[in-house]
Amino acid sequence: MDFEQIAQNAKTACLDMAEVTTDVKNNALLAIADELEKHAKEIFEANKIDLEQARDIVSPSVFNRLKLDENKMRDMIQGIRDVVNLPEPIGKTLLARQLDDGLNLYKISCPIGVLGIIFEARPDVIAQISSLAIKSSNTVILKGGKESINTNKTILSVINNALEQVKDFPKNVVQQVFTHEEVAEMLECDKYIDLIIPRGSNKLVKYIKENTKIPVLGHADGICHIFLDKNADFEKAKNIIIDSKTQYPSACNAVETLLIHKNFEQTEELLKSLENAGITLISNPETWAFEHGDKTLAYKIVENIEEAITHINTYGSGHTDCIITEDEENAEKFMQKVDSAGVYHNVSTRFADGFRYGFGAEVGISTNKTHARGPVGLEGLTIYKYKLIGNGHIVKDYVEGKKQFNHKDL
Repeated sequence: MDFEQIAQNAKTACLDMAEVTTDVKNNALLAIADELEKHAKEIFEANKIDLEQARDIVSPSVFNRLKLDENKMRDMIQGIRDVVNLPEPIGKTLLARQLDDGLNLYKISCPIGVLGIIFEARPDVIAQISSLAIKSSNTVILKGGKESINTNKTILSVINNALEQVKDFPKNVVQQVFTHEEVAEMLECDKYIDLIIPRGSNKLVKYIKENTKIPVLGHADGICHIFLDKNADFEKAKNIIIDSKTQYPSACNAVETLLIHKNFEQTEELLKSLENAGITLISNPETWAFEHGDKTLAYKIVENIEEAITHINTYGSGHTDCIITEDEENAEKFMQKVDSAGVYHNVSTRFADGFRYGFGAEVGISTNKTHARGPVGLEGLTIYKYKLIGNGHIVKDYVEGKKQFNHKDL
């Protein structure tokens, strides 16, 4: 089947999804979760093949993302079940306004349509995005990296086998393509695809943004910062920084730069604690705008909070940045002036995640300033339409002054 036919099938399925009830969607998600649990062994075996083939070929950070272990599998399945428990995102009334007697305007949430997902390494993305797409009545075309092809095929086969068992659920809601040529076709397919979501390296995201007319949701870099204020609590600071750097160093929400106030009194002791935790510290990087993706942490001594904020807004990627301080006024100043999708006070940057935010799962983290920002869950996969209901109303009557708008919120 050629790509245009796949995309056309996705568009048709999306129109069919408009009539699928919440119960049917939830039944589909529960069926997927059950089947993934039942076939976990097969998925791990497929992942083992991918890992063996990728060893010594991909970077350590990509290898970590590629590995599907028991914890990731558990979170993946639980994420799907959590999505079931989330409120129905489609058909919500976001605004109701009477324009005139008998003339009512409604703003109603609806699906975006067909999503094109291009991702590298992380096979758990398939289940996360498929579950959110189903709950939000979207359809999805997935293109994973060749390094995870066996895992991807196995997971998608399990998902579609589950969906085939669900009464009244449309076909072609979740589809997958595999070749590099199909990526190029996806990026050109603005006739059928409504949104592209890239999940991968800076290079991948930049390539996609530069080669498509379709709107792109995502982030190119994860250059996250922690600013250690002069009156930060030492134990809190140590634990937060170590967690932010070492808990999963290759994640996009791992901290990359530590900014330390010049008057913080335990700097040397802190830096030693970080090194003891396996962190490699560098004080003079070639560039501050760099995502290490490992246990390397750049650090800088700054004069004050203003310098820290300026540094973050200059070199950061707008992803997630944190202040560690016991000064509420400084915390508020930081959180107001740092221009990022996530601004934190006294917590690890690793909390920037749709699962941890209670979104059930996420399609990715967006640093965009339109439509959706931060971890993107169900709401980020919805848009809205305006429904206007009248009774023979015509504009001419209002232009000529025969009738007047009253604009009352209902």
